[in-house]
Amino acid sequence: MTNPTPQTPPVRPTLAAQLNDASSSPLRCYARKVLGDAGPLSLAYYELVNLLFCNMPSSLGFFLRRTFYRRLFRSVGRGLIIGRGVSIRHPGKITLGHRVAVDDNALLDASGLDSEGIFIGDEVIVSRNCMVQAKIGSTTIGSRTEIGANTIISSISRVEMGKFGLIGPHCLIGGGNYKTDRTDIPMMDLGWASRGPVKVGDDVWMGAGVVIPDGVRVGTGCVIGAGAVVSKDLPDYAVAMGVPARIVRYRPKPGHQE
Repeated sequence: MTNPTPQTPPVRPTLAAQLNDASSSPLRCYARKVLGDAGPLSLAYYELVNLLFCNMPSSLGFFLRRTFYRRLFRSVGRGLIIGRGVSIRHPGKITLGHRVAVDDNALLDASGLDSEGIFIGDEVIVSRNCMVQAKIGSTTIGSRTEIGANTIISSISRVEMGKFGLIGPHCLIGGGNYKTDRTDIPMMDLGWASRGPVKVGDDVWMGAGVVIPDGVRVGTGCVIGAGAVVSKDLPDYAVAMGVPARIVRYRPKPGHQE
């Protein structure tokens, strides 16, 4: 893979700046952070649903969240499952397919700049403590993908994940790098630099702790060993492991089975 020219995404205001904008009331700052430009009725519904049902235990909480969370999202299919303690930001920019399950304490955050939001396909499982974010650019997760606990999927340019993915726990997919070309101001104030979107093909298996940074393409049918850092593109049906990840063999392509 040739190294792409780093892109400079729009500068995202810090959380402190978003919540302490002197030109707006504290309530308005909070509303923009959690819902964007939604009106007061939408904010009231969001707050009421979270207050009453977010941490409600047992089957009662399960059924009430399934019933009342649906109105929060841009679009949602049948059979939604929302666990306890799930945090949702800008749900009006989140699309969920049929039979999506989001386990306890996960985060779905579509509050990013220049982003169409988060798109999650049918029968996707987002395990507990996961973070799925569209910070700058959209995040798409294909149908029947299973995302292991404590995994972070975060777009600084864009993240596109195919169908039938098996994502182990503690993986990091996406993100970007802080600029480092100046030393007169803190790096956190320099903004992000991204090498481009992350693209993961269909039927990819990632072991625990895999890292796929910005600008990398992972082909269809790849297997990535636990703890690997994928710094270069992987072709279809490659099996890779190590830091940095190296291809150790190839899986047989369809029609070439032994």
